[in-house]
Amino acid sequence: MLYDVIILGAGTMGLSAGYQLAKKGQKVLMVDSYHPPHVHGSHHGETRIIRYAYGEGEAYVPFALRSKELWKDLEKRINQSILVETGVLNSGLETSPFIQNVWKSGDKYDLQVEKLSSQQLQQRWAGLTVPDNYIGAYEKDGGYLRTDQILNGYATLAASYGAVLAGGQRVQEVQINEGTVEVKTQGTIYQAKKLIVTAGAWGREVLSQLGLQLSITVIRKTFAWLHADESFRESKFPCFSFDTEMGTYYGFPDIDGAGLKIGRHDTGMPIHPDQKSVPFHDGDTEELLGFLSRFMGKGTFRLREGKTCMYSMTPDEDFIIDYHPEHPEVMFALGFSGHGFKFASAVGEALSEMAMEKDTTVDMGPFRLDRF
Repeated sequence: MLYDVIILGAGTMGLSAGYQLAKKGQKVLMVDSYHPPHVHGSHHGETRIIRYAYGEGEAYVPFALRSKELWKDLEKRINQSILVETGVLNSGLETSPFIQNVWKSGDKYDLQVEKLSSQQLQQRWAGLTVPDNYIGAYEKDGGYLRTDQILNGYATLAASYGAVLAGGQRVQEVQINEGTVEVKTQGTIYQAKKLIVTAGAWGREVLSQLGLQLSITVIRKTFAWLHADESFRESKFPCFSFDTEMGTYYGFPDIDGAGLKIGRHDTGMPIHPDQKSVPFHDGDTEELLGFLSRFMGKGTFRLREGKTCMYSMTPDEDFIIDYHPEHPEVMFALGFSGHGFKFASAVGEALSEMAMEKDTTVDMGPFRLDRF
């Protein structure tokens, strides 16, 4: 069978693209080494933050706002809550480039971002112990996304439109033959007119088979849930991101009694995606507790569970979404650098538009490969 599009990597981006293409009448095959949702990529961990006044740069704001529209649409289609508006608190020195970008992007796009002093932060959220020279940028419309519901929802919808999900099939070889893309897995050869690569940490290796070398580094990351007191419950505390002299940390309130979830966004150990990561250990716990004792020192915390995941980092920590420069029938979305999940709905839309040779709803110019 000749498919219109084969998607390599059926994680969040791949399933989103598969759904969008199948809904538009395309014959779609989604191939994954595992059976999504799974713990081998970057989508596990139950929740992801969504925010719109974007500390990583103004170019992301239209992308984030379009993503929100599509998340709301997905909620209606699967009749489940997937976007919960707890609010998002960004905090750091007023001179922090991240905080400055939050203000700039919020002002430019007329987003509701509230500026709070250190004292105001501690008055509003009792568990905080914020230095006097820190400020807060609180976005009440921000919150979190439920990852498993999203992946399962996309998979179900894509299948309802005829898309095929081939899980548990590791790709061995990818070739371009006279305008047809050929994908070989163990014992099976698939063919399509177009190829989309959303293989996360493995995407660089896939594209190298087609002569494209991408500068993407895969790093080990950790996150954890900690038992916390009532002041950190979802009804009383927001999602958060802190740009500190200790590093950049992010987290979630205690959702449904699961515990306060926290991780460190910067730094990390380079690994190969097939390499078994060093398990979450006491040193990882100490790092997270060090942040909590400094900035949430009025709380009491005890480790419940720690996990590891992978970030696929580009040199500038911005995404790469583009066509193969020599094979326009090949598209890819890679290098999400630890902040991509919130955009997955709009990434899938953009990839579907690219595959069908249409203009993209959101300008992909800032994410093209030629910026390097």
